[in-house]
Amino acid sequence: MNRTESAKKSVSVIILNWNGKALMAQFLPSVIRHTPPDRADIVVADNGSTDGSVEMLRAKFPTVRIIAFSRNHGFAEGYNRAIAEVETDYVVLLNSDVEVTPHWLDQPVGMLDADGTLAGVQPKIRSYNAPRHFEYAGAAGGWIDRYGYPFCRGRVLSVVEEDRGQYDTPADVFWTSGACTVMRRTAYLEAGGLDAYFFAHQEEIDLCWRLGARGFRFRYAPGSTVYHVGGATLRAESPHKTFLNFRNNLLMIYKNMPDRSLAAVMRRRFWLDSLAMLRFLLAGQFANARAVLRARKEYRRKKPAYRAVRRENLARTVVDPLPATLPKSMLLAFYLKRKDTFAKLLS
Repeated sequence: MNRTESAKKSVSVIILNWNGKALMAQFLPSVIRHTPPDRADIVVADNGSTDGSVEMLRAKFPTVRIIAFSRNHGFAEGYNRAIAEVETDYVVLLNSDVEVTPHWLDQPVGMLDADGTLAGVQPKIRSYNAPRHFEYAGAAGGWIDRYGYPFCRGRVLSVVEEDRGQYDTPADVFWTSGACTVMRRTAYLEAGGLDAYFFAHQEEIDLCWRLGARGFRFRYAPGSTVYHVGGATLRAESPHKTFLNFRNNLLMIYKNMPDRSLAAVMRRRFWLDSLAMLRFLLAGQFANARAVLRARKEYRRKKPAYRAVRRENLARTVVDPLPATLPKSMLLAFYLKRKDTFAKLLS
């Protein structure tokens, strides 16, 4: 396929891969089957895999475009580099462990076509292993609480709801999931893309925060459904994942939160993060407790390098406060008041 043919299409479905040969073999067929070839290119951006992924793709999936990197750039920089190499109006960030369904692109792309203020649209994300339930990483679209903790419509901390049709109406959200989201390429690039320093975890929330503050919106499209395995590349209890989540979350808050709130939020976050460490200790998860402490130290070390970024983000802010923000602590509501669903949090 030449670049002229590719440029006529409006969508590039980009799957980032790192040593995911088995996942590619399992899930790529559904993407090929349900993605109209006259409308979208399917692209695999390989992060320097050493498991034979690229060779397998070339042999079994010749219609898929391969962008091969020489090393692992992580989720954030991997996508930045891949998106810079395509030319379509829209790009799909799609995890390698996602099964898509018929017409999965129709409603998200239709929403973006109809409304230029939308930067991204997320489908309904259900669990591949428990198909009647939402999936942890995205569910029915993301919110955030006043202290910067993210959660989802359909998933609050570890509690994941069964899909009973309670989120079958399109809705604006704070953030869309990196597991599967359709984004306007120009908005992505104009905002600088994902923060490469984050490497992985919460980088999509940071990007959505930046774009939302600049006047763009994000929306949930219930007419599109995908099934996500989740946790296929990094175990849920991984101390490294704990480190990345806490460090990146603190940096995200510093980068984006308005001056009127930042100092008070960071004071409260010290105590909330301390409680998280205590909870890990009481559960015997000592490596995770150390990961939280290390994340806070790394945040303090890296913070000065983000001062200019913060100034730019605040200077370009035109929407404050952002919608889909819970005006209280999600953690306190969850643990003290047993509000473990999205509807209960809003009550």
